[in-house]
Amino acid sequence: MNTEHMSGYQKVAGTVALLAVAYAVVVYAGAYSRSAEPTNFRSFSVSAEGRAIGVPDVAQFSFSVVTQGGKDLAALQTENTKKVNAAIAYVKGEGVAAKDVKTSQYSVEPRYQYFDCSRVVGNREAVPCPPPEIVGYTVTQSVEVKARDFEKVGGMLSGVVTSGANTVSQLNFTVDDPTKLEDEARAEAIKKAQAKAKQVADAGRFSIGRLLGIDEGGGAVPYYRMESAKVMGMGGADNAPTPAPAVEPGSQDIRVSVTLRYEIR
Repeated sequence: MNTEHMSGYQKVAGTVALLAVAYAVVVYAGAYSRSAEPTNFRSFSVSAEGRAIGVPDVAQFSFSVVTQGGKDLAALQTENTKKVNAAIAYVKGEGVAAKDVKTSQYSVEPRYQYFDCSRVVGNREAVPCPPPEIVGYTVTQSVEVKARDFEKVGGMLSGVVTSGANTVSQLNFTVDDPTKLEDEARAEAIKKAQAKAKQVADAGRFSIGRLLGIDEGGGAVPYYRMESAKVMGMGGADNAPTPAPAVEPGSQDIRVSVTLRYEIR
């Protein structure tokens, strides 16, 4: 084989190699462009909401013991703890599990006496005003309770007061594990969004491409809350029996919204 033939083969091989490299670059550039360029004029979004309704299986409420007194802090803490423990023992005696009773707050706050030194009597010169003086303390302890026997909830709201609590609040009902309801609501939302995307594409006379993104929002919608005026208060329980308030759990409405973003073809 002469030198001219060898040179020709080398040129052909070089040309083929250059064409292969060029083709690979074009393919890569196209793939990169499609993956990195989901711009507004090449994509569209649709949103929809799904809903699931469940029956609450947990009643939650809080009770507090607020104890005020003088400077003997140890005595105040002992009194406060005694009342809280009595109220906790009561709810446990009503069938509430230990894992469903949680201390949510414990605070000790000083109480001050302030002096008014803004006025001067007669022609006497003003004297330095003494700083505020601690005259006592306020001890507060709050406990959160989850009750699963709804027939006992009304009685417990009154019973914790009789046992020593002087504030009961934030009664609400919820589903302890809403995962299944959220899954149902999410599936409905996605199905609605997919149908809406098809309607938009048909109306716009274009084809739906790849799913570029999905965003989710939503959660449980407030459905029931009660604060009983007969139970709440700072004065503590009196000797007269407190009527148990009637409570109804109602239903829990869980909503999940999704936004789907598609490529336009």
